[in-house]
Amino acid sequence: MDQRISFVTLAVPDIAAVRRFYVDGLGWTAALDVPGEVLMVKVGDRLVLSLWSEAGFEAEVGPIRRGDGLAPVTLAHNVATTALVDEVLATAEAAGAADVRPAVQRDWGGYSGYFSDPAGFRWEVAFNPGPIGQEVLP
Repeated sequence: MDQRISFVTLAVPDIAAVRRFYVDGLGWTAALDVPGEVLMVKVGDRLVLSLWSEAGFEAEVGPIRRGDGLAPVTLAHNVATTALVDEVLATAEAAGAADVRPAVQRDWGGYSGYFSDPAGFRWEVAFNPGPIGQEVLP
């Protein structure tokens, strides 16, 4: 098996709200958009973010665990400077992101903040000065 991820698939309660956020708010381009069912966005050379309606997700994958707290996953968007971290966080907030947490200097040497999309998934926006952080930049 190759060492790679092709799709990150997230089940969302309101696909229309997620579309408004990512496509209309953040300005991302949909690679596949089936209203009420799925939104797919190419987010890397060989990586797709797939946002499914919860009903469609459960029909194919199985029951979703429900409960309090955050989903035990974050998505990260790395940028080349600390100023870009603040800029992306402001763009997300203007697009309607919830629970925007301003960026701060982190113990691991980087600078990052967080926001939630309409489905509650947490995004980290980060400047990571280390080799692995630089490796993921375009």
